[in-house]
Amino acid sequence: MTNQINGTEAAIDWFRAASPYINAHRGKTLVICVPGSALRSELLPTLTHDLTLLSHIGLRLVLCFGIREQVDEQLAQTHIKGHIVAGRRVTDPQALSAIISAAGLVRNDLEARLSMGLPNTPMAGARLAVTSGNFVTAQPFGVHGGLDFQHTGSVREIHQNAIQALLNAGHLVLLPPLGYSLTGDVFNVTATEVASAAAIALKADKLVFLVNALPRDTDGSVVRQASANQIQKLYGVSEATVISQTEQSPDKEPEETAQGTGDTSLDQILGTAVQACLHGVQRVHLLANDNPDALLSELFTRDGSGTLITAERWDHIRPASISDVGGIIELITPLQANGTLVSRSREALELDIDRFVVSERDGMVVSCAAMYLEDDSSTAEIACMATHPDYRGQGRADQLLTHLEKQARRQSFRHARILSTHTGHWFIARGYSELALEDLPANRRASYNQARNSKIYQKRL
Repeated sequence: MTNQINGTEAAIDWFRAASPYINAHRGKTLVICVPGSALRSELLPTLTHDLTLLSHIGLRLVLCFGIREQVDEQLAQTHIKGHIVAGRRVTDPQALSAIISAAGLVRNDLEARLSMGLPNTPMAGARLAVTSGNFVTAQPFGVHGGLDFQHTGSVREIHQNAIQALLNAGHLVLLPPLGYSLTGDVFNVTATEVASAAAIALKADKLVFLVNALPRDTDGSVVRQASANQIQKLYGVSEATVISQTEQSPDKEPEETAQGTGDTSLDQILGTAVQACLHGVQRVHLLANDNPDALLSELFTRDGSGTLITAERWDHIRPASISDVGGIIELITPLQANGTLVSRSREALELDIDRFVVSERDGMVVSCAAMYLEDDSSTAEIACMATHPDYRGQGRADQLLTHLEKQARRQSFRHARILSTHTGHWFIARGYSELALEDLPANRRASYNQARNSKIYQKRL
């Protein structure tokens, strides 16, 4: 009985913690790309339950799906070996026939699962309206490196008005990896390209890729969040990654150009993510497809479960407003108690709020700093730097310091100064040198708090 009570309390606590995200996501457009391998795994029942839940709490859903594994299996039954180059299939007539067949089978399976509504199941009474159609116009991918890709295509246009009308009516829209040309031809298009093009055309709030493995940094740690520019620098990928790889590698076999089960490689997905960000999609999420809880965890918890790639910085720095005073007080109160920071009352913070900048994450203030400009001495004094304990060691203080130094430099201030009782070495490592009290201008020396005996550090900007 106790375990049941504890489990109920935990569920209620989670629901309360998720409520701000439920409100934030309502009415937002989410494009999800699922590889063919995931559609044949234990993830599928959970995924369809989760999509139903997301639809019922107000998200507008577009589901794109791959079928590479299914197509390879169909071709193998007729003793035909698929030819994949840098993530794109060379689509001859036999491959195209298998693709059309596999796309229809997968679409029917998804429609059936999203229509379930048996009592005493997660889908009870939860049937969704699901629609697929000729929403993708394609053009031939063409000849690359001397290799004719035949019936392989690239996205020319997403018919976003038709999709928007269905989303407005509460439909979940299915987009298979197929496109139709103006001449009535059918083309095989990669699911990742369809998803990215759809997210861009629909101005989606989020684009989600389920992947075999999450990206890692040079230390082998999973990258939890990064900007598109950081991804480009770390992996050397860009929005031209897929095409450039194709033109350089026409002779490679599938296992040489695709990762894991033959799904699109991580580099190509990262290149697609960068492309989406550069064309207006604010957030791209990469989720491990072996984690059935990844989607809900990513959407409804602060720290998520996968990798987030953003067009801008996820936790951005901005000028503080009066509504941030409460968050700043929470950050600085423990540091005021142990003597690291000077005590500031709420009234003092409200009066000085225009001097503060904050870094936020999903609406939560996680770090702050203030800057006081001394016109008569051409020195900017940086003060009240604080970071939430859960987010220390992630470079946030560095970002704030750099931001304020640049701001002071733009306003023609020649020096930056800080006073510190505990963290002097941190500032020395960032180019600051210790000064004597006598080196301060007379007016600042007069306001120096002798009881705190802070050390003084200065840096030429």
